[in-house]
Amino acid sequence: MTDAPTPSSTPIVTRFAPSPTGYLHIGGARTALFNWLYARGRGGKFLLRIEDTDRERSTPEAEAAILKGLTWLGLDWDGEPVSQFARKDRHAEVARQMLAQGTAYKCFCTQAEIEAFREAARAEGRSTLFRSPWRDADPATFPDLPYVIRLKAPREGQTVIQDAVQGDVIIANDQLDDMVFLRNDGTPTYMLAVVVDDHDMGVTHVIRGDDHLTNTARQTQIYHAMGWPVPVWAHIPLIHGPDGRKLSKRHGAVGLQDYQAMGYPAAALRNYLARLGWAHGDAEFFTDDQALEWFDLSGIGRAPARLDFKKLENLSGQHIAAAADAALLPEIEAFLIAADRPALTDRQRSRLVVALPSLKERAKSFPELLEKAHFLMADRPVEPDEAAAKALDPVSCGILANLVPRLQNAAWTRDALEGAVTEVAAEHGLGLGKVAAPLRAALAGRTATPSVFDMMIVLGREETLARLTDAAGRD
Repeated sequence: MTDAPTPSSTPIVTRFAPSPTGYLHIGGARTALFNWLYARGRGGKFLLRIEDTDRERSTPEAEAAILKGLTWLGLDWDGEPVSQFARKDRHAEVARQMLAQGTAYKCFCTQAEIEAFREAARAEGRSTLFRSPWRDADPATFPDLPYVIRLKAPREGQTVIQDAVQGDVIIANDQLDDMVFLRNDGTPTYMLAVVVDDHDMGVTHVIRGDDHLTNTARQTQIYHAMGWPVPVWAHIPLIHGPDGRKLSKRHGAVGLQDYQAMGYPAAALRNYLARLGWAHGDAEFFTDDQALEWFDLSGIGRAPARLDFKKLENLSGQHIAAAADAALLPEIEAFLIAADRPALTDRQRSRLVVALPSLKERAKSFPELLEKAHFLMADRPVEPDEAAAKALDPVSCGILANLVPRLQNAAWTRDALEGAVTEVAAEHGLGLGKVAAPLRAALAGRTATPSVFDMMIVLGREETLARLTDAAGRD
């Protein structure tokens, strides 16, 4: 399947429209990413609309969290975010325009009457699809009572949704009722608001989760009733957990902020989310530039995608290793804030800058990178953990004591340091590897560290000798 065409003179416009009633779900983040990639890759616009019509559940804090999450993920939008609630008068205006042109009608049925109709239908074994008696009523018979405005939907034929992911979805019109799109208090329903907003914002492609697919037939009917061009639909499958069930809190991190606090770089999450339900050949690791060039709707699969933390960790490690050191440091500091961890001191920051080239090669996340950087963060005397303490037996401490004077006069280069350590090890009838363990314990207090020589160079002569002297003097 190829992407549905749009006229060459029409710029691509996509949108992301979250509700500010909670955190930004990882599925919502992927939807935003797909919209961003599709628009940005074609020189189009990516718009943001906050669907805040649920006034009881919408909060400024949730909206701020959405904006913060999108900003962290690197998804910039054009213009100011649009408030759906602020446009309620425009929605009502369109409803009354449809009423005037005969594609909608006033319905005076009460909720009790509608429920009574449905109960009778169930008892008689017939369809509970409500058919309003006011659809073709003479206005002269209208009572002076509250009313809703309903769409005068076609009752014969079919509504065809031409979906760029799902293919043609055909729904018989006799299976759809005349939906309410303006309530009796004058407020619009979601169905009307979405269509009016998308039209007024010039949205050409609606890329969203396939849980919206059932709404699309009704929304298509509104487009037709208004004579507006229908956007290209693209309904993407939802994300499931590793067990194949709908993603929920039982699967762990589901909110975008959770992933930042877990220490994944934004570029890695963009890469991973892009691959979660979309493919470009066998490519797994790719840059933003490649994603922008490659992304198309035809590459989206129809089956639900499964969250796989091992794949995310693998991509995260690749992105950390490939990132420029200057770009990593601010992301690490942002991670510390998100994870509510202590900020770097000036000394730790300066040391980390020097050590990043060796630290980032094997780290799959920022916590793992910082654990490898523990030797930078530790204050003297370095307290070894249980495993490292075993490497500091009396014989090993004696070797460290012999090493200190050799290093005092050595050139502080990797080759010179390695030569001095190798020489001392040979004098004790040992290989370099046997001396590396107590060196790691003395310098970092850990058994898993970067190269001992990398640590020495980053720590410098004075700090290195001080740590070795501390360790050699252990009881």
